[in-house]
Formats: sequence, structure tokens, C-alpha cells
Amino acid sequence: MDFVTVLFYVFSAILIIAGTQVITARNPVHAALFLVLAFFNAAGIWLLLKAEFLAIVLVLVYVGAVMVLFLFVVMMLDINMDKLREGFWGRLPLAAIVGVVIALEMSAVLFRGFLRTDNSVPAAAAEIGVTKALGIEIFTNYVFAFEVAAAILLLAIVAAVALTLRKRKDSKYFDPAAAVKVKRADRVRMVSMKAESNRSVGEAQASAANAENTGV
Repeated sequence: MDFVTVLFYVFSAILIIAGTQVITARNPVHAALFLVLAFFNAAGIWLLLKAEFLAIVLVLVYVGAVMVLFLFVVMMLDINMDKLREGFWGRLPLAAIVGVVIALEMSAVLFRGFLRTDNSVPAAAAEIGVTKALGIEIFTNYVFAFEVAAAILLLAIVAAVALTLRKRKDSKYFDPAAAVKVKRADRVRMVSMKAESNRSVGEAQASAANAENTGV
């Protein structure tokens, strides 16, 4: 067993433990941090497979952007975890069946690769870590799938914005059209006041003191 294989087993074990903690941790912040750990270990496995570009993208996009957003939302919102966990054990059998099916499908793919007698690696697969080769593959052979994925992501962004800005009783809502049409005169009012000097302030204080003494 060489050093690369040892690293693969180490990264895989930590990835499985972190993934388990993501769904079992009671604190949502801890779950998000475990997900960050899982992403880092997945990036390490990509590096072992000589897919440097995918590893860097995984760290920059998911760890650097998505997970920071997750942590910000989780820490800013007051989430009732007890209410979210209601019915968890009732859905556990169905979730376990789906997980076992996915694990068997992935195992079938891996066993098929392990049982191959021809260990030669295709040229395109050998250069998957090179950014230039990956870009050529995406924008030539898989350009239609790439455009479909971009359209789906754009639709998801529009749907998320639409769901966020809808009128709900439990969320603050504002009309973007009204916010765009707002004018300076609607927000700021200029008031003209008479200037006061230190002398006038002193005279006012003296008059107030005299009035109090007279009243006494």
C-alpha cells in the first residue's frame, strides 16, 4: 500500500464522519462547519485523482462562498431546531432505503472499475485535471449540457428571489418598484431654523432661573 492509497483512506474516513455529523449534529452552526470539513476532504480526494481544477473550484465556490452564506443565514436567523426535527424518526426508514440504493449504485460503478483487466487510462481522462483540456471538453463535446445547467441555475436564482420577495405575514416585504421610484423629497425634509448664539442661550437660561425664583 503506497502513500497515495493511505491518504485516500484517510480523506475518505474523515469525509464519511463529517458527512454523518452534518445530519446528526444538533447545532446548525456545527453542522455547517462539518460540511466545510467534508468539502475540504472531498477536495483532497480530487487532488489525489489529479483533478486540481475541480479541487480548487470546490474549495473556492462551495467553501469560500456557499458555506459562508449558509453560516451567515444560520447565525442570523433564530431557527427552532426542535420544530425542524419533528417527524425525523418517522421518515428515517424511507431515507435509509434511499441511502442504501444510492450506495449500492455507487458500489456497482466502483466494482466495475476495479474488475477491469485493462488498467490503461484514456488520454482525455488523464488530462482531466488540466484546465485547458477541461475547458475544451466542456465547450466542445458538452456545450449543450453546460448551457442547460446554466439555464437551470438562472431559473433557480429567479425562483429564489421570487419566493423571498413574496408577500408573507412572517417576513418583511417591500415593493422594489416603489423603492426605485422614491425621491429625495420623500425621504429628507429641509427645515429652516433660526440660528442661536451662546448669548441668547445664556439669556434664556437666566430668564428660566428668574422665573423659578419668582415662583418660589
